[in-house]
Amino acid sequence: MRAIRKSPVLLVALVLALVVPAAPAVAAPAAPASLVPFGSRLAYLSLGDSLAAGVQADANGDSILTDEGYADQLHRRFARALPGLRHIKLGCPGETTTTMLNGGICDYEHGSQIEEAAAVLERSRPLVLLVTIDIGANDVNRCITAGAIDQACVAQAFATAAANLAEILQRLRGAARPFVPIVGMNYYNPYLAAWLQGAQGQELARAANQVLGRYNDTLEQVYAAAGVPVADVETAFSSTELEQTVELPGVGPVPVAVARVCQWTWMCVLPPRKPNIHANTAGYAVIATAFERALLAWLLPGGLRRLAASAKA
Repeated sequence: MRAIRKSPVLLVALVLALVVPAAPAVAAPAAPASLVPFGSRLAYLSLGDSLAAGVQADANGDSILTDEGYADQLHRRFARALPGLRHIKLGCPGETTTTMLNGGICDYEHGSQIEEAAAVLERSRPLVLLVTIDIGANDVNRCITAGAIDQACVAQAFATAAANLAEILQRLRGAARPFVPIVGMNYYNPYLAAWLQGAQGQELARAANQVLGRYNDTLEQVYAAAGVPVADVETAFSSTELEQTVELPGVGPVPVAVARVCQWTWMCVLPPRKPNIHANTAGYAVIATAFERALLAWLLPGGLRRLAASAKA
């Protein structure tokens, strides 16, 4: 665990050794190179929905933007090794796979989030070192309400998200330089909090787990087909562990999956604050670590060889 916690320094060092020689020649900066922090020539690009944007709950339970999302925390971890590293944060609350492609929710200079990302990736400076993306939660969230799951809606969400995500990844890979790692993400199940509401809530929690488990499988298949590693947030949140129990303070014994959602999101808060599906700061830290692990696992078996080959091309 100690090695994983320190992995950002290792990851950045390994990637930089391959990325920097491949950077295209550009005009020298106005200031002497020795005075320009090396990290300021590089950037981390984060894409996605409200989780990428760092949304949390305010005192009433309403959603607000923060700088404590997983992308913010990842950036700060990497910046310890690369002072001055820029964070280009394009995440849009409410974004779906369709609006990421076509726009319509957040304002971008180039029309949509994917077009904005392509424009960033095609620039010479700052040179993007890493891309992270989470998208698709809002495609399926609208199908799950407090009392039921609309299976027809779910089926449509699966098909639409899979097709759109494949296009999104194709466009990202086409715009990014070959050496730039792109890392995706699957999702935790915020509806597990319904477990605390008794038998009916537990039925909904189990049904939502089945839907989101299959949905995560669908997303993972699309990422795999594109050669994109996946941050396994579903496992990090123990989302499928409904048999083993732990003590949840103020509640009593609950399944591990339920406890994690209560500890790491705003779903189990007490009135008058409203529940909110977004992660809290601790939950976002767990997600950030899942991204680190996915990137490290991708680099070690073959990613470094692929990056080396692209750098020499």
